[in-house]
Amino acid sequence: MTRGKMPTAAKTDLEYLQMALEEAVAAGEAGEVPVGAVLVHQGEVLVRAQNRVVRDSDPTAHAEVVALRAAGQVLGNYRLNGCSLFVTLEPCSMCAGALVHARVDRVVYATADPKAGAAGSVLTVINHPRLNHQMELDSGLLAEESSELLKAFFRERR
Repeated sequence: MTRGKMPTAAKTDLEYLQMALEEAVAAGEAGEVPVGAVLVHQGEVLVRAQNRVVRDSDPTAHAEVVALRAAGQVLGNYRLNGCSLFVTLEPCSMCAGALVHARVDRVVYATADPKAGAAGSVLTVINHPRLNHQMELDSGLLAEESSELLKAFFRERR
């Protein structure tokens, strides 16, 4: 995981998701489910993260949660207003809940998760009408690349 404000010119959603995909590839090479995330604050990359469940023996160490924890440390606040998260896989219910509590402004994910997605695929935690925080939600960029990376990882495991 890389943390701290990294001087960058504002990038496009595609460029941020490509960074997240690089993190996902590295996670897969380390034996983790290949999911990567990039958290951006006011146009600057604040954190790059990847799944660390196996390496940290921590069931909560999904890429999104790893990114949120590191960003909170960098910003000195658990509220992450002004932040956008770019992630290769639709957040699960745990990650979606953490994103709501952190008050992230925007989530962009590459591919849907038809088994555990909580941004509309299986559950709707992100932007559930009864929750007190709503965020912008976009998906689909690099969906094929992200999906293929996950499929290849699980094919190899079987």
